[in-house]
Amino acid sequence: MTTAKLPLQLLLILFFSCLITVNASAITGEVINSFATPATCPTGLTWDGELLWLADLKTDTIYAVSSADGSVIQSLAAPTFRPLGLAFDGEGLWCVCGEEERIYRILPATGLVTNTFESPITKPTGLAWDGKYLWVASRSEDEIHQISPQDGTTITSFPSPAGYPQGLTYDGKYLWVADRITNRIYMVDPSGGEVILLFDAPAPYADGLAWDGQHLWNADFQSDSLYCFSIGDEGIYLRKDEKIQQVEFTHEVRNYGPGTMESLDIYIALPHTLPNQDIIGEPVFSAEPTDFLLDQWDQKVAHYHFTGKAAGSISSVSMTVQAKMYDTRWFIFPEKCGGLKDIPKEIRAEYLVNDEKFDLDDPVIQQALESCVGDEQNPYWIMRNIYNHIIDNMYYELAGGWNTAPAVLKRGNGSCSEYTFVFIAMCRAAGIPARYAGSIAIRGDDASLDDVFHRWAEVYLPDYGWIPVDPSRGDKPTPEGQYNAIGHLGNGCLITTIGGGNSEYLGWTYNSDEKWTTTGKCKIYTEHIGEWNPLIVEEP
Repeated sequence: MTTAKLPLQLLLILFFSCLITVNASAITGEVINSFATPATCPTGLTWDGELLWLADLKTDTIYAVSSADGSVIQSLAAPTFRPLGLAFDGEGLWCVCGEEERIYRILPATGLVTNTFESPITKPTGLAWDGKYLWVASRSEDEIHQISPQDGTTITSFPSPAGYPQGLTYDGKYLWVADRITNRIYMVDPSGGEVILLFDAPAPYADGLAWDGQHLWNADFQSDSLYCFSIGDEGIYLRKDEKIQQVEFTHEVRNYGPGTMESLDIYIALPHTLPNQDIIGEPVFSAEPTDFLLDQWDQKVAHYHFTGKAAGSISSVSMTVQAKMYDTRWFIFPEKCGGLKDIPKEIRAEYLVNDEKFDLDDPVIQQALESCVGDEQNPYWIMRNIYNHIIDNMYYELAGGWNTAPAVLKRGNGSCSEYTFVFIAMCRAAGIPARYAGSIAIRGDDASLDDVFHRWAEVYLPDYGWIPVDPSRGDKPTPEGQYNAIGHLGNGCLITTIGGGNSEYLGWTYNSDEKWTTTGKCKIYTEHIGEWNPLIVEEP
């Protein structure tokens, strides 16, 4: 390692480690080892069972290096002046030529080329071997192809997770993809291209990937380093990008008369500490609540009771909350998810119940389940198939009131709440406990105003617990965009409300609700506003 490269590598590792807050000592995507590459333009990477093989674009050389310390054990001349992706088939190395867009097979002991054919896709980059076929990525077509090792015939293909796939590797079950522009590493289901999980690469230019049987390796083109990651910790989430915010939530009720509002009850949901948020201190109220109540979902609310509100009166109360908010991501491996029988009885009893909003037995719900779930038994894939069905058959439109889940699914459009009701209904009908989370959202700038708010679902996956799933935000064209709403919360929403619906105080709403009685003709207007302000914490 040159002295010029050492500070960059160390700074990148320190920067990456400082971003992370986790609830365990190790986590998927955590760097557990790193060292410098033998040359300064590393690209493709693969594993032969004993050694890492690394291609370098500048030296036109393929190096065999030790995974213990990065020392060079062997080197051979690449069969091209632009070597990119590498793969190992058990006996031979495969190499992508980025200049001639060809794929070569090389015997590592001698460098002898034993097969070559033209790449079936333009601008080929990453390469992987799955035991029978090669996988090749294209940065121009944003696709990943499974191809014959005989002549390059495409067996199957699907869109890449994002727009610039670079490195590829196969771990025996999943395909891993490094993307140059997003600088993320994705675990992909090779049967359909769905992203199962992702994490940020530790350095600015993620390229080659390799799987050594236990760990994932990444060659970074900019930092000239190899990174080894921990993979497979279950029940773990990662928190990063902390910011400290204050939100004042105001609930206002106006009586324009001419009659009298005889009674008015306002209920404001109280947030609490969750994986995506740490509440600082206690909420501060503009006026002391009448009392504090707990609904059947254990949601705490501040309750205000007013009487005798004459025409022209305005009843306004507010709650101010300070919180540390995080971008939070869960790492879920479908094969490590327990079965439906492993879901606790008390969870099933509360969160599989029917309601007129859900209407689980409606033929529209049942037929949709039959078409998208079929005989699937894995809770993760049941949930994921339902999620895919909804985003394939609905589009977002904020219009009208909330309708029942079958009505929304039948018409094919809805708001975030209606997407959520459909998703919850289908999950419950399939035996997956589901509920909703409601929030006050930051709209653009950290100093902003929210009067629309946002809600999504949570599903209970055995051995993982409650996982956020947001089908309206996941209704995106790319595999990454679709996945990014499963087991992921940004740092722009403060969750105030968690429940199964039809709360005795909040009804089907979230954040707050109100109930009133009147005499005479009364025109009642309500307003709900969340005002955000970032808090600056001075360094000691």
